[in-house]
Amino acid sequence: MSNVNSDEKGYSFGQIVLASIVGIIGIVLFVLLVAKIFGVTDTIDVAEPVAAVSQVEENIKPVAAVEVAAAGATSGAEKSGEEVVKAVCSMCHAAGLMNAPKIGDKAQWQPRIAQGYETLVKHAIEGIRTMPARGGNPSLTDGEVASAVANMANASGANFTAPAPKAAEEKPAEAAAAPAAPAAEVKAAEPVAVAAAPVAAGKSGEEVYKAVCAMCHATGLMNAPKFGDKAQWEPRIKQGYDTLVTHANKGIRTMPAKGGNPSLSDAEVAGAVKYMANASGAAF
Repeated sequence: MSNVNSDEKGYSFGQIVLASIVGIIGIVLFVLLVAKIFGVTDTIDVAEPVAAVSQVEENIKPVAAVEVAAAGATSGAEKSGEEVVKAVCSMCHAAGLMNAPKIGDKAQWQPRIAQGYETLVKHAIEGIRTMPARGGNPSLTDGEVASAVANMANASGANFTAPAPKAAEEKPAEAAAAPAAPAAEVKAAEPVAVAAAPVAAGKSGEEVYKAVCAMCHATGLMNAPKFGDKAQWEPRIKQGYDTLVTHANKGIRTMPAKGGNPSLSDAEVAGAVKYMANASGAAF
C-alpha cells in the first residue's frame, strides 16, 4: 500500500527537466519585465549602438568637405546681336549669298528698313523666301534674333533699338563649404580626391546638321549636295572622309568655313560630315 502511494507521488526525470526550463524562462521574463519598467533596456539597446555609430562616422569623416557650386551661379545669358551675326547671319549676309542683303550695303537694306523693325524681326524669326527661320539655327531666342536684325540693319543705315539681352538667371546659392578641421585634428590624413567637373559634350552630327548644314544641304542651295542624294554625294565620298572634313572646316567654293558658324568645333563639324555622308551612301 505504501509502495503504491510512493510511486504516485514521485516525478520522472523528464518532468523535472521541463519544470527547470519553465522556471528559468520565467526568471528571464521577470528580469526583462523589470528592466523594461525601469528603462534599463533603452540604455543597453539604443544608447550603445548610437554612440558606436557616431564614433564610426567621426572616424571616417574627411578632413574638409568640398562644394563645387558657388553662390549666385548663372546660366542662360542671351548672346548679343553682334555675336549672333558673326556666328549665324554672316554666312549669307556677309557675302550676299542667296540674295541676302549684304551687311553695310545701304541700297540693298533701304527697302527692307522701310518695312519697319518689327516686320524684319518677324521675317527673321519665321523665315522668308530662301532665308530659313532663325537663320537656320533654331536654338536662337527671339531676343537674340531681334538683336541680330538691329545689328545688321543699323550697320546699313537704320537706327533701330535692339532689345537688351536677357541676363543669366541666378540659381539659388548652394550650401557653403564646411569649414576645414582644426590643424590639431589633422593627423597624416590622406589627400582628399576632388573629381573634376565633366567636360560638356559637343553637339552630335545630327544636331549640327539640323542647326547649320540643313540650310543648304536640305534643298541643295548653292550647289550643295542634297542630304540623302547618293548620286550627288558619290564623287565627294570617293575623296575620303578626311578630305571632306578638311573642306568643311576650312570652306570650299561657296561653302564657308564650318558652314558659316565659327563657334562649331572641328569635332562637331566632322560629326556633321559623317552624318550627312553616311545618310547618302558612305560608311564613315
